[in-house]
Amino acid sequence: MYSFKDLKVGNSFIEKRKISEKIIKSFAYASRDRNPIHLDEKFAKKTIFKGRIAHGILVASFISSLIGNKFPGPGTIYVSQNLIFKKPVRINDIVTVKVSVKKKIKRKGWCELLTTCLVKNKIVLEGIAVVVPPKKNYINISR
Repeated sequence: MYSFKDLKVGNSFIEKRKISEKIIKSFAYASRDRNPIHLDEKFAKKTIFKGRIAHGILVASFISSLIGNKFPGPGTIYVSQNLIFKKPVRINDIVTVKVSVKKKIKRKGWCELLTTCLVKNKIVLEGIAVVVPPKKNYINISR
């Protein structure tokens, strides 16, 4: 976990996530987004993607998970997030999620973060998040 004071422009954190059938179905259930482009191969083959794709917001949720759990980490508050979806993500793709400090807004104690998701070194999603990192390090005493 990183406090506002700990973060420096250029700091980054990377993690990888695999897209599975189970994750897509679980996300469709939780979000109630049952668009057949995500769930029905026969339907999806007739689209511009020529097959099923993961929900874009499912992939974006990997960014939220990284920000809230690891970088900056617990206690971080989202202010905003813009997203540009560049390429589809498919079942069995390995998504590399990268969050980097772009700018510190000292007067507010906020940070702008570059948020990028890649598959096979190609950007599939990118954007900018504005977050409020914790003021000081959070220590989990329940461990």
